[in-house]
Amino acid sequence: MSAPALRRLLAYCRPGFEGECAQELAALDARLSGAGYARAARGSGYVEFVSDDAPALAGRWRELVFARQLLAVLGDARDLPPKDRLAVLLPIVEAQDPLHGRRRWCDAWVESPDSDAARELAPLCRGLEAALVAALKQRKLIDRDSRWRLHLCMTATDAAYVAVADRATTAPWPGGIPRLKFPRSAPSRSTLKLEEALLVLLDEGERERWLKPGMRAVDLGASPGGWTWQLVARSLHVTAVDNGPMDAALLASGLVDHLRADGFRYRPPRAVDWLVCDMVEQPRRVAGLMAQWLAEGLCRHAIFNLKLPMKKRHDEVRLCLDLVADALAAKGRRVELRAKQLYHDREEVTVYARVPG
Repeated sequence: MSAPALRRLLAYCRPGFEGECAQELAALDARLSGAGYARAARGSGYVEFVSDDAPALAGRWRELVFARQLLAVLGDARDLPPKDRLAVLLPIVEAQDPLHGRRRWCDAWVESPDSDAARELAPLCRGLEAALVAALKQRKLIDRDSRWRLHLCMTATDAAYVAVADRATTAPWPGGIPRLKFPRSAPSRSTLKLEEALLVLLDEGERERWLKPGMRAVDLGASPGGWTWQLVARSLHVTAVDNGPMDAALLASGLVDHLRADGFRYRPPRAVDWLVCDMVEQPRRVAGLMAQWLAEGLCRHAIFNLKLPMKKRHDEVRLCLDLVADALAAKGRRVELRAKQLYHDREEVTVYARVPG
């Protein structure tokens, strides 16, 4: 039997990381004195979480590492009739919410989890979304200024969750995945990892304030230059540190100095605005290096990847984040940390760190 509506959350995640997503939802719920529990199938790409604190949890997507999106569940349906799914789903959409009454929606998205099986539902989702939006417009339930966005998550051809998102506190992309196009002039596909990190971990105002032309950056483990390319595209001056070769076009830009050196040993002659790092190394060692740079005031902002172990991945991420925070606290300084397992990350997590001041 399903738990009552408004006690359930739906979190999208990378397939295979349902356990880690469930762990951090439970940990966050426990901090709110909740006693929720998760339901998930490995490889499904989503987690259902049941808690009396679900309304309080729903707005905390940015605090979660493994959740790409976090939605409040209004209801769900099974055994949907293939010729008229909306006949079952629309009554759930139109039902009175005890907290918010009958909602109007800024938009409606029909999506499926990022699993192999669910991706085959894409044609169905496109057709159903067009029909859903048309039905909502006919009922005068579309209001582009509404704070609420409607989500239908199709988990099978005959099964769906009906959920709601507050635009201000949820991911602004279907499935929680920014759709990025690989730049032809970039030297490697890893460039998409940094592009996605800048979109997900920083908001538009922060990107404008903190990524200004003329700023200086260091890219540790830069070869062949995928992450350097993103910084150069924003007119930052980059010191690319790697014993491997760099892309010739990047070197010709006049914005890149290639230094053949060990990324763990290099220190800049003076502080820089940005440090980025995508080195293949044990996560604790990378976290320790980032902590040193931040604690010593060698950079103001950092984005780095933690390559996760095969087991206890949630615990390893928390350990690494605590390692950075503790190193700064020992120096009497505070650090702001944001972390996400991004769509382009695979078996890793991307962290943004900033020392306020």
